[in-house]
Amino acid sequence: MTNHRTRIVLTLSVSCVMCALTAAATAQSRRFNELRDEMVTAHIEGEGITNTAVLQAMRAVPRHEFVPSAQRASAYEDLALPIGHQQTISPPYIVAYMTNELAPQPDDRVLEIGTGSGYQASVLAQIVKDVYTIEIVSALSKQAEKRMQDLGYTNVHCLDGDGFKGWPEHAPFDKIIVTCSPENIPQPLIDQLKEGGRMIIPVGERYQQSFHLLVKENGELKDERLASTLFVPMTGESEDLRRIQPDPDRPQIVNGSFDLDENDDDKTDGWHYQRQTSMCDESPMDGKYCLRFENKDSALISQALQGSAINGRTVGTLRLNYWVRCNSILPGREISEQAAVVVHFYDNIRREVGTTVLGKWRGSFGWQNANSTVIVPSNAKELIIRIGLNGAQGQLDLDDLQMTAVKR
Repeated sequence: MTNHRTRIVLTLSVSCVMCALTAAATAQSRRFNELRDEMVTAHIEGEGITNTAVLQAMRAVPRHEFVPSAQRASAYEDLALPIGHQQTISPPYIVAYMTNELAPQPDDRVLEIGTGSGYQASVLAQIVKDVYTIEIVSALSKQAEKRMQDLGYTNVHCLDGDGFKGWPEHAPFDKIIVTCSPENIPQPLIDQLKEGGRMIIPVGERYQQSFHLLVKENGELKDERLASTLFVPMTGESEDLRRIQPDPDRPQIVNGSFDLDENDDDKTDGWHYQRQTSMCDESPMDGKYCLRFENKDSALISQALQGSAINGRTVGTLRLNYWVRCNSILPGREISEQAAVVVHFYDNIRREVGTTVLGKWRGSFGWQNANSTVIVPSNAKELIIRIGLNGAQGQLDLDDLQMTAVKR
């Protein structure tokens, strides 16, 4: 009888534990759904994406399934997140932006170069007939393929290999999307794009890239330059053979006057992931424009970013000089939500190894000159400068941002 009672108690205990785990998983799933909906509302619809199919796809794909478990808490923030092998998953807005520019249709066959986590392919899979995706890092390709199979995206077809060679046996493609940044557009991709097809691809130097929208007409490409962007360095021969290589011993700011806008899109060139920015001609301190950041909503951010190579073994400090003007700035509730110039440093596996926050401005004041010295970690290989309100509210103007590297 005692043994029977013990079995009953154990059975009830296991049952209770299973019920608790199921309830916790359901609650977490519900919370992820809420965060995903908030992400789309704030960072995609809020940034001007209106394509219904794109919005539905972004609401449908569980981004938290495509990031490492340690990153899941940040899965629905508008951030690039590390996924291993020196690669990242693109911010949700960039995924939505690239998808939107492709103008995907239900009968499209799409070629993706750079599978990564599989997130971009899965978003496309919600809209188009088939997605053919290629990843040069074999381990990432296998992980992504299993993940998408487990999630039921049966119209995504994966291949290990050099994406810049395309996938000729399945060509031509209605659309091509490239999520890594070559110096020039690979000819096989041009050849494999269907007449009338569209391609979106980030092109340029390692830390200075722009999206290009290409439409094939009469065998030739009609090229429209879009927004500035930054994709992490590629893996493979194409990256090593770039004609223009960065100089990590002499990192510099590009377009620190904020005057350049060669494609006339009202976004200053050289700065990527711009949110709620404008080129302001209201009494700039240098040239024709300063860069203005404005935010009235605590759920949004206003920022611009720029990357550079750096060699922490030879560069000991960075000297920053810039002009700043503020109007009614209020910090956000989180410590990171402050109007500032922020310098992030990363090592050779893209792990963050140091962050310096400069400014933390609030209130209102006219143009002031600021000089700052930033200590460079000795193992730093890359840096990202992030400028803007970063979640604070109000109006911030910056101009004539200069950076000088000082040797150790």
